[in-house]
Amino acid sequence: MPIRFFKVLIFSFLFLFSTLSLAQKPMPTAPIIGAKSYLVIDSKTGYEIAAFNADLPLAPASLTKIMTTYVIFKSLKQGQISLEEEVIVSEKAWRTKGSRMFIEVGKKVKVKDLLMGIIVQSGNDASVALAEHIAGSESVFAELMNQYAAALGMNSSIFQNSTGLPAKNHITSAHDLAILTRAIVEEFPEYYKWHAIRDFTFNKIKQNNRNDLLWRDETVDGVKTGYTEAAGYCLVASAKRKDMRIITIVLGTSSNKARSDGSQALINYAYRFFETKLLFKAGQKVSEARIWKSKNLYSSLGVLEDLYITLNRGSYDDLQSQLEISSAIMAPIVAGQPVANLSLILDGEEILVAPLRALENNPLGTFWQRTKDTINLWFE
Repeated sequence: MPIRFFKVLIFSFLFLFSTLSLAQKPMPTAPIIGAKSYLVIDSKTGYEIAAFNADLPLAPASLTKIMTTYVIFKSLKQGQISLEEEVIVSEKAWRTKGSRMFIEVGKKVKVKDLLMGIIVQSGNDASVALAEHIAGSESVFAELMNQYAAALGMNSSIFQNSTGLPAKNHITSAHDLAILTRAIVEEFPEYYKWHAIRDFTFNKIKQNNRNDLLWRDETVDGVKTGYTEAAGYCLVASAKRKDMRIITIVLGTSSNKARSDGSQALINYAYRFFETKLLFKAGQKVSEARIWKSKNLYSSLGVLEDLYITLNRGSYDDLQSQLEISSAIMAPIVAGQPVANLSLILDGEEILVAPLRALENNPLGTFWQRTKDTINLWFE
């Protein structure tokens, strides 16, 4: 017997959605900031709020260190190194040009201090010291960087070193940096918070974080600046207001002021005109489905992880939901198995599709239950 599917348009679905007003809300374009490339996303959903040349491969300068710290955080999580572990500074690390935390050759420095040197002071010497400590050499560490980048889906990125100093074919993109920053926020919240530290003192030398937004906007808590002549002035910034986190990537501006002003303008734009809402909590019953030939007559349907949506501010009450479900779902159905699809529609456009899954096991019923349902299905 063929399995049919049907769609149900649900109004005021579990009191979460209504269609009281379908009027379009004003939505201006994103501000012009004079960058070669930029991208603004919501960290929770990955929703793209605004973009310009977001996939353009560019030199990342010290934004490279975001990837460097990701590999270090992975090494910490996997127990390969510890924060209190001491690193012997090599001559290569000591001699590395550019911004420094001023470590000394032959001296021992704790991993945590070197991380502060990378995150707060943008120390190239600290980056090389930790790269060598983890992988034996900076070139092998760069291989790790590229492997993790590929695993994350950073398809426009190639890393040649741990610092971001100019190197042939050392590139990334705003889109890739957004993927990476979002991964650090989600995977390593205990380490991400260090990006909000405004200054760090090592070897009696105090240096301020180069991210000016940490002083300008109290909701900004990261992430990293970068500059070389080839890359221009760059900044990956992140802010959290209430429960909504925004990530901005600004590449290739003409000055420190331009990257800070541009990032702040994009952050303000995102919060002014967009919002992120929790639709359903993990394990919350969203709907139910008839399960044929099962011990259970019906199964509760929901999501296994909290489901959020980002949309134009003020449009939440205009959402419609549409449920697509098979007309004949057969046991056995195990908990977590996708059973239906929920589509969210705004102004006639489908903006989100999420699978609804069985929230409990639905084993085969008794012989009598299976026989009865077989007969009923013929009439259906």
